[in-house]
Amino acid sequence: MTQAGILLTDKPEGPTSHDVVDEVRKKLRIKKVGHAGTLDPFASGLLILGIGSGTRILEYLMNHNKVYLVTMRLGTITETFDITGRVVEERAVNLSTEKILQTLKSFVGSYMQVPPAYSARKYKGERLYELAREGKIVRLPPRQVTVYRIEEIAIEGNDVTFVTEVSAGTYIRSLCMDVGYALGCGATAVKLRRLSIGPFEVVKAINVFESDERTILSHLKPLSEVLDMPKVYLRTDGYEKAINGNTLRVYDVERFEKFSKNCLVQVIYKDQLLCIAKTERASSFVKTLIDENRNEPLLKPVKVLKEKQP
Repeated sequence: MTQAGILLTDKPEGPTSHDVVDEVRKKLRIKKVGHAGTLDPFASGLLILGIGSGTRILEYLMNHNKVYLVTMRLGTITETFDITGRVVEERAVNLSTEKILQTLKSFVGSYMQVPPAYSARKYKGERLYELAREGKIVRLPPRQVTVYRIEEIAIEGNDVTFVTEVSAGTYIRSLCMDVGYALGCGATAVKLRRLSIGPFEVVKAINVFESDERTILSHLKPLSEVLDMPKVYLRTDGYEKAINGNTLRVYDVERFEKFSKNCLVQVIYKDQLLCIAKTERASSFVKTLIDENRNEPLLKPVKVLKEKQP
């Protein structure tokens, strides 16, 4: 069986994202496995893996909105902004429920967020958390993030639990810290679970540490089913051109979904994703080209996935 596709995994608390990748590599006996985005070891939930040629489309899954179930603890400040870090300060919490709710909800919208010093982001080729452990604290400039919603808020003592949807690149640990500072008492993330990434939900994911090879393979999603791009279906004559990265012309295409000029599309042949291509014409103009017998360039492959004819 060809081991290629996208796998939705439910990472438990404890292992790193790389541990999840290694577990799949071991059980499938394949080296080419990667993940889209990272979950901290203390966090759980949805982690998307690419298997085989699936690793090549992970970059197109990075920019989806993400939904998290979060618990933050007011009055506690740690160096990592989560409960695994060293506590650097504890403050009294004398806040009304109304004040907590009002402040938390005020973060809905866009704001400039500073990434935590302990994170998987890279600075000059090194992970920030590796530099931090060496005592080299790098403060990255703030960047704009968007919090689309904060709902299902529950307060129990100093712990505040809520569900939030955020833009790609948002650090929930930093969000908790920012809310804590706005409240004047500080806060740190104590529980974090990723519920969804774009259209992908954790309820459809598997725990790879509890799954065997057959279960993992049965849950692989074909590459042609995961990307949010228009699809273009090739005739047989266009197959070799596509896998060799050559420009595809109007007559190489059998049918297509609506697309605009200079956008990315999925190029499909026999239900297999061959490549990602950039359009040189809008789909609305293709009929005109066909009527005028003009076999002009239509698609330029930008990432070839399929290498050999099945």
